[in-house]
Amino acid sequence: MQERPDIYNRLAYLLKKARQKKGLSLNATAKLSGVSRSMISQIERAESSPTVAILWNLTQALQVDFAGLLEPHSKPKIEVVRANAAPVIAGVGLGVSIRILSPPEAVGVHEVYDLFLEADGKLISDPHGKGCHEHLTVIEGSVKVTAGDETQWLSKGDAASYFADRPHSIEANGSLVRAILIVQNS
Repeated sequence: MQERPDIYNRLAYLLKKARQKKGLSLNATAKLSGVSRSMISQIERAESSPTVAILWNLTQALQVDFAGLLEPHSKPKIEVVRANAAPVIAGVGLGVSIRILSPPEAVGVHEVYDLFLEADGKLISDPHGKGCHEHLTVIEGSVKVTAGDETQWLSKGDAASYFADRPHSIEANGSLVRAILIVQNS
């Protein structure tokens, strides 16, 4: 039986260290990266070697330098995520695109999203965790916001805060919408 090169052990150690430094669980890392929880666990135990695509997804989610992953390097003082590199959540709602602006370590605590809705777009959400709060600021267009049994209409420049531990929704009002959504304590 051929012995595995030390690179697998170093990769396992560094990825696990990066995940823990960000305060992320395996589940949160899986959600952010699109890599299954079990695959991440196997990689961190050096039981599986990731493909380049999986390693790329993990390094992006953990905000780890892909090229210099195995070599020590100094970290820039200003961390930048370029617009075309920000992760996008797909397959939620109708006519909705959500770009993640907050760092991975903010998951569940203070999440920031750039929200785009088509003219008939709807983001309908089940209740989040107890005490979860959302803050929505409309940058373009107008929306109907519903939380529980209360509804408000917002136009460009308007902002609303509401509890999101009940059914809630954001619906475009016949025009394209861009908004910033902050989710706290989800």
